[in-house]
Amino acid sequence: MATKRPIPKKTTTNKPRSTSKKTNRSLGEKVKWFVIKSLLWFFGLSIGSVIFFKFIPVPFTPLMVIRAIENKLDGKEVYFDHDWEPIENISMNLQKAVIASEDGTFLTHNGFDFKALQKAYKSNERGRRIRGGSTISQQTAKNVFLWQGKSYFRKGLEAYFTVLIELIWGKERIMEVYLNSIEMGDGVYGAYAATEHWYRRDASSLTPIQAAGIAAILPNPRKFKATGSSSYINRRKERIIRNMRAVGKINYNAK
Repeated sequence: MATKRPIPKKTTTNKPRSTSKKTNRSLGEKVKWFVIKSLLWFFGLSIGSVIFFKFIPVPFTPLMVIRAIENKLDGKEVYFDHDWEPIENISMNLQKAVIASEDGTFLTHNGFDFKALQKAYKSNERGRRIRGGSTISQQTAKNVFLWQGKSYFRKGLEAYFTVLIELIWGKERIMEVYLNSIEMGDGVYGAYAATEHWYRRDASSLTPIQAAGIAAILPNPRKFKATGSSSYINRRKERIIRNMRAVGKINYNAK
């Protein structure tokens, strides 16, 4: 009598699919941890650098390097004049002048002037001359830590660094770094170099009209002149002097 042999069961294997899932999962985990580590490094380095420059003078900025490269490529003389000056040695007239010219609410805002931003947006929407609406805090964050440009990514980083310097530096330090880092002429950076370049005197002894002259050229310091100025700059000087009276006494610790 013949015995029936059991029919072997069909077996299916999913090994290749399982391997594929593991590979995808492994790749996803690597990407996730790479992103997390990158963010941690970014936050650590950015916060660390802001804390560092709260106490240490800023030796140079990205714009200074960019300008030097531009002049070199254009075959021009690479001129660079920058010396750090403590804020107590910078004329109060110049401090008032940049507030009157660049950021009237500097002493009271938290880094952003939303009314000025709204006005700039409406002005640009109507096709008028492009206005930025940036505060002194935003300009300082951009000058020290970032590059020039108008991309949303850079503006986002600018907002991030603006919050950091407002929290960690405070108003007086922001003003000190601002007045020591901004471009105030072709190859001229900071109050010390600017007062020497334009008026042949030290930064502590500027008169109101001289301070207004430097503040008046800040929209384009490589094009305009603080002395021997055009009628446009002279009108700006007069307006800045009027606004300086409204600034009153500067108290960086009051809000």
